[in-house]
Amino acid sequence: MGSCTAITLRMYANRKGIPLTRVTIRLRHDRIHAEDCAKCETERGMLSRITREISLEGDLDDDQRAKLMVIADKCPVHRTLSSEIAIETREVAG
Repeated sequence: MGSCTAITLRMYANRKGIPLTRVTIRLRHDRIHAEDCAKCETERGMLSRITREISLEGDLDDDQRAKLMVIADKCPVHRTLSSEIAIETREVAG
């Protein structure tokens, strides 16, 4: 997710002529009790939480920074992880 976020931000900044010189993404994963998550649909058990910290460098104004933070949530990996996921496993003949 970190690499995808950085690539998405870089592509957007290049396309829009935003003077983004460097992006640093830090991710942390932990597990929390569902009842401790106010915004989650799951009400019981444990769930994964990913904390993402984004550092934007360059001669950016407040509007550019705000727009880049919105765009960060549009990276394909973020969108996949934010939606319901069904994983199917099959054995195939070798």
